[in-house]
Amino acid sequence: MTIDPLAQIVTLLQPTARFSKFVECAGAWRIHRRSTGEPFYFAILEGRCRLIVDGQPPVALEAGDFVLVPAVHDLVNESLAPPPGRSVTMPTEISDGHFRVGRQDGAADLRMRIGHCTFGSPESALLVSLLPQMVLARGEPRLVTLMQLVGDETRARRPARELVLERLLEVLLIEALRCGAGTASAPGLSRGLADQRLAAALCAMHARPEHPWTVAELAMEAGLSRSAFFARFSRTVGLPPMEYLLAWRMALAKQLLRERDLGIDQVAERVGYGSASAFSVAFARHAGAPPARYARLGHADARAATRRSLQ
Repeated sequence: MTIDPLAQIVTLLQPTARFSKFVECAGAWRIHRRSTGEPFYFAILEGRCRLIVDGQPPVALEAGDFVLVPAVHDLVNESLAPPPGRSVTMPTEISDGHFRVGRQDGAADLRMRIGHCTFGSPESALLVSLLPQMVLARGEPRLVTLMQLVGDETRARRPARELVLERLLEVLLIEALRCGAGTASAPGLSRGLADQRLAAALCAMHARPEHPWTVAELAMEAGLSRSAFFARFSRTVGLPPMEYLLAWRMALAKQLLRERDLGIDQVAERVGYGSASAFSVAFARHAGAPPARYARLGHADARAATRRSLQ
């Protein structure tokens, strides 16, 4: 069976929709959002604006652009001619899920659809670190269609709503990541998978995390020399090969420990460690707690979440 690293990571993230809204902007305006690292995405339906993510250089956006930021900490969205200084424009709610920003009368200069979601996985920070800081996809109307479906399902109260939303968000995130791979300037998994040689090594790591991989072996999978592979992987993915492999193994280990179907020695074997003791040392260094303790805490958290959902 062919292993798809992108699908594996997005599925493990367990995305859940929070809300979506339609925003119109006119005149000079600036929106400043501070967050604790939650994912954020939006599509420009009409007009142009500027986007600044976590202090990075501004990006000019126009109709047909879709932006995904897997973990937002500081985001500024503003008109091409913004207000002076650092003044922030407060949105006005026109109706449920419909907002106006800037000049309140006359035609809007910009229309966009915005979505907020959360990642339910306890190791979401680890998984997000494998993704690009920002994804920009251009001229992909199906992303707007998927956003509309997510918004409709969020507002509706139909049977199996949570399951449908989870699947729609998984498709939306995967589609955004693969569509934006060609325009991504920042390193990340999607850029690595767009490189045919690196994709071979990434798929090998995801298909056989239990194998005692070396940089030389992974370079053979990619059909490159050891030095060329190491430099190309680090530059394109944003992590050295063995650091990426460790992050993926630890993400898998956390999932297996939370499920509590396997003993620690079996988990160690599944993620490429020859002994439970070697795995325990590596896991504790990475996660800040020994595997047995992490499994107990994860199980307790899962039970608490189940109790809350039944209340």
